[in-house]
Amino acid sequence: MISAVAEMYDIHPQTLRLYEREGLLIPSRSEGNTRFYTDEDLEALETILSLTRDLGVNLAGVEIILNMRKRMEEMQNEMQAFVKYVEKEIMTHVGESRDEVQNGLVRVIPPYLIRMNRSREKH
Repeated sequence: MISAVAEMYDIHPQTLRLYEREGLLIPSRSEGNTRFYTDEDLEALETILSLTRDLGVNLAGVEIILNMRKRMEEMQNEMQAFVKYVEKEIMTHVGESRDEVQNGLVRVIPPYLIRMNRSREKH
């Protein structure tokens, strides 16, 4: 609830209402219209407070940063899905004909790609 969260983070409930009006926090509501903050809401609040208190970022800047972080997470998820798709396609084609694979990319930790060239060996 708003009073508990305000006390937990040593901020005024009006500050939480402001963050909600600005669209920075969107807590769920009960049937009686009481705000309930999830763990994700609290993480977002901690980020907002860190940006405003520690770094001096204004609310417009906070909004931009939060939107950028959200977009970066979406892009990362898209990239992971693409990599899984490519891995699946490679494994499908490798399974069809192992002898046809001459070149490949190998993942090395940290995540660098190194081209491996293999010449066909005739037995």
